[in-house]
Amino acid sequence: MLTSRAVEIGVGLFVAAGLAALFMLAMQVSNLSANISSESYMVSAAFQNIGGLKVRSPVTVSGVRVGRVEAIDYDTSAYEAVVTLRIEDKYSSFPDDTSASIFTAGLLGEQYIALQPGGSEQNLKAGDRIHLTQSALVMEQIIGQFLYNMASKESK
Repeated sequence: MLTSRAVEIGVGLFVAAGLAALFMLAMQVSNLSANISSESYMVSAAFQNIGGLKVRSPVTVSGVRVGRVEAIDYDTSAYEAVVTLRIEDKYSSFPDDTSASIFTAGLLGEQYIALQPGGSEQNLKAGDRIHLTQSALVMEQIIGQFLYNMASKESK
């Protein structure tokens, strides 16, 4: 009787540990884990089209994650999406002519923002705006343009 109860407790602990491991894996994969320290600053960038960019998407420089997308808003006067980036303080020396581009990780992967540092002597500060931006390439638009060009060539 005692051995069966001990086995049941052991199996229960094993299942609980497995569920905890699955939860941690799910958090890592879905970018819901908070890996950014509280020491950070915010900058913004405006884009014509952000595609499928989401809040908490990575912000990278040379493939290294330096921050995350904090917020996405719409500027009704400029008709652009304004993306607020939270950059970790240890990466505080980006020149103020840094450019921001939206890329896709892999063929069907998540979108992220890649920063390309410029050559200015002045650095970005909290609240600054990145002016040099490149919008996301939307696969549907590219396919539509390709099909339109193919159809117009066939009609000639």
